[in-house]
Amino acid sequence: MKTIYKSLLLMGACSSATVPSMAMTEEADSTHHQPLTETNVKLNEVVVTGLTGQQKLVTSASPISVVSPKQLESQPSTNIIDAISRQPGVSQITTGSGISKPVIRGMGYNRVVVVNDGIRQEGQQWGDEHGVEIDAASVHSVEILKGPASLMYGSDALAGVIVFNSAPVLPMGEMGANVMSGYQSNNGLFDYSLNFAGNKQGFVWNSRYSGKMAHAYKNRYDGYVYGSAYREQSFTQMLGWNHNSGHTHLTLDYYHFTPGIVEGERDEETGILEMPDGFNPKSYGRSLPFQQIHHYKAVLDNMWYVGEGNIKLLAAYQQNRRQEFEESRDECGLDLMLHTVNYDLHYTSSMLGAWKIATGINGMWQESVNKGSEFLIPDYRLFDYGLFATATCSINKMNLSGGVRYDHRHLHGDALVEDNDNDNADRVERFNNFSRGFDGFSGSLGMAYELLPNLNFKANVSCGFRAPNISELASNGEHEGTQRYEIGNTALKPEQSCQLDLGLDYTSQIVSAQLSLFANRISNYIFSTRLVDSNGNNVVTDGSDTYKFTSGDARLMGGEVYVDVHPLERLHIGNSFSYVNAVQLHQPSDAKYLPFTPAPRWLGDVRYEIMCDGRTFDHMYIKLAVDCNLRQNHYYAAGGTETSTPSYTLLNLYAGTDIKSHGRRIASVYASCENITNRAYQNHMSRLKYLDVNKATGRMGVFNMGRNFTVKVVVPISL
Repeated sequence: MKTIYKSLLLMGACSSATVPSMAMTEEADSTHHQPLTETNVKLNEVVVTGLTGQQKLVTSASPISVVSPKQLESQPSTNIIDAISRQPGVSQITTGSGISKPVIRGMGYNRVVVVNDGIRQEGQQWGDEHGVEIDAASVHSVEILKGPASLMYGSDALAGVIVFNSAPVLPMGEMGANVMSGYQSNNGLFDYSLNFAGNKQGFVWNSRYSGKMAHAYKNRYDGYVYGSAYREQSFTQMLGWNHNSGHTHLTLDYYHFTPGIVEGERDEETGILEMPDGFNPKSYGRSLPFQQIHHYKAVLDNMWYVGEGNIKLLAAYQQNRRQEFEESRDECGLDLMLHTVNYDLHYTSSMLGAWKIATGINGMWQESVNKGSEFLIPDYRLFDYGLFATATCSINKMNLSGGVRYDHRHLHGDALVEDNDNDNADRVERFNNFSRGFDGFSGSLGMAYELLPNLNFKANVSCGFRAPNISELASNGEHEGTQRYEIGNTALKPEQSCQLDLGLDYTSQIVSAQLSLFANRISNYIFSTRLVDSNGNNVVTDGSDTYKFTSGDARLMGGEVYVDVHPLERLHIGNSFSYVNAVQLHQPSDAKYLPFTPAPRWLGDVRYEIMCDGRTFDHMYIKLAVDCNLRQNHYYAAGGTETSTPSYTLLNLYAGTDIKSHGRRIASVYASCENITNRAYQNHMSRLKYLDVNKATGRMGVFNMGRNFTVKVVVPISL
C-alpha cells in the first residue's frame, strides 16, 4: 500500500502554492531547479491508494488527505498522531503530551483503522490511554481516508483509515543514510533517529533505530505535571528482493514505550500537583505509576505481476504487551498480552477497457491473555474474515468507483473466578464465559466529475459495519491509566453506518481550495457513560467512578474547508476550518451530544519563502500560524461525563531552511515556537481535563503544555 508519487520536486524547488492533501517525492538537490509554479502543481499529479490499487487523487470519490514527507519532517510533534492532527477533519484524544489517539470527523478508538507496513496495527486500541505503537521517524508519508472505508479494511474502519507509508525502495545501485535529531524546551524532549537503506542488484534493505525521552511538561497553572514523562525506543529492519515478476519484503519492527501516568492529585491547601519528596521534575527516569508497552511485529509482503495486473499476499504476526506498574517498579498489576495474526490476499486486474477490478479476502486471528494480578478484560480469542470486490470505471470526464464486502467476526471470552480476600473464603466471578458472532455487509458507490478544467465535483455514498470490541462487551475492572472502573455490555449490537460525502476541488494560479461535506447516520453507536445513583451521586467502585458501555442511534454532520491564497509566488495565506455536530437521537438534553466530539477549529497561517535555490541556503521560509479552537458547548453531560470547554487561540511561529554544499543538500534545520503567549488552556479532547479539582483555584483537571521551543536537524548522507 505504498503511495506512488509523480515527479514533483519538493526538496528541489520552491513551490508557489501549497495544495492540500498533496504528497511529493523528496530527491537530492544536485541540479539547478526552476521554481515550481502552480501550473505544475495539480491535484491530478498526485496518486493515492484507491479501491483498485493506485489512482489519481482527483479521481477519488472519497475524501482523502495526504501528508507529504516534507510536512512530516518540518512539523514539530511529540508522536506520530500529533504530527498529523493539524489536517482538516483530524484531531486527537490525548493523555498528556506523549499519548495520542487518532480521531477522524469526531470518531476514534476502534472506529479508526491504522495501517502500517501494509497491515492494520493491533495494539489494544480500545483503551482510552493506549496510543499508536509506531515510530514517527519511520513514517515517510501519510494517507488519511475519511468516512467508512470498510471495503478494503474490514470492521473497525467506520470513521476512516490512516495509512502510514514507509519510504520507497531506493533505485537500483543506490545506498543512502540519514541522521536526525531534535529538542523541545518545555518537556526537555530529546529524540534521534539513524537510517541506512540501499538497493544492490535487487537486494533491498532499510534499517532504522530511533530513541526519544521527555521529562514532565509544564504550563502556567499547574507548573510541572508529575507523571507526564516518557521514553521511547524502536528498531525497524526491512530486507527484501525485487525481481522482474514482483517482490518479497520482510519487515521486522520492535517498539518500546514507557509513559508515566498522570493522576492529578494535589495538595488541598496550595493546589500544587503532588510529587514524591526529592523528585526532580526534569528527571528522565521512570516514576510510579507508569506503563510499559512492548510491540513486536513481523510482516511478509509478497507481490507478483500477472499480466498487467498483480496478486498481493500479506502475512503478519504482532505481539503487544501492556503493563501498568502502580506500587512497585518490578511488579506490575495489569499485564495484558495480545497476539495477532493478519492475512490479506487480493488480486488487482489490468484495465479491462474502461474498467478495473480488485477482489480478495483479509482478516485476522487474535488471542489476549491476562498475565497480571489485576484484570480489566477477560482472556479472549477472536477470528474474522472479509470478502470484497471493488471496481472503478473511467468515462470521459467522469470516474465511477464502488464495491461490496461481507465480514464475519467471532469472539469468545473466558470466564474468570478470583479470590475476594486473602484467606480465599470468598470467590467472585469477575468475567462470565461468552461467545458472540457478528456479520455485516458494507458497500459504496461514488463518482468524481470534472466540471471545468480546474474544478471537480465529488459525491460518494457508503455503508460501514463495526463489531463491538472486547472492552465494550466484557470489561469489568478498574483501569489505573484512566482512573475509572469500566463495565462492559455483552448485549451490544454491531454499529451500522450510512454516510453521504459531497466535495469540490478547485485550483488556479492564485487560489487552491477544497470543500468536503458529510452526513453520517449510525445505528447502535457505542459509548460509555458515568453511572449515578438515585440521588444523583456518582457510583464509585474500588475507589473510582464507574462507567458502563451503552448504545444509541447517532447522527454526525459537518465538513472541512481549505483555502490557500498565493498572490505572490513565495507568499501563501492558508486557512482551514473543521466542524462536527455529533448528536445522539431521541435523547434528553444532557445526553443529546456524543462524548469526545472535537470543537470547531480554524487553522490559519501566513508563510513566506525567503530564499529559493541559493548557493548555501535553499527553501528558507518563515511561517506565522494561528490555531483557534472555538468553545465546545456540545458535550455529553449525563452523569457529569463531560463538561463544556472554553475557546482558546494559540499563536505559533515556524522557520526552516536547507543547507547546501556544491549543489547538494547537506542538512535541513527547523526551528519553532508554539504557544508563543504561553496560554493556559485545555483541549476538549484531553483526558487530563477531568482529573481532580484544584481546590485552591476551583479549576478542574490538568492543563495542556505551555510555551514550547523546538529545534530539529536532519542530515542526509550519500554513499
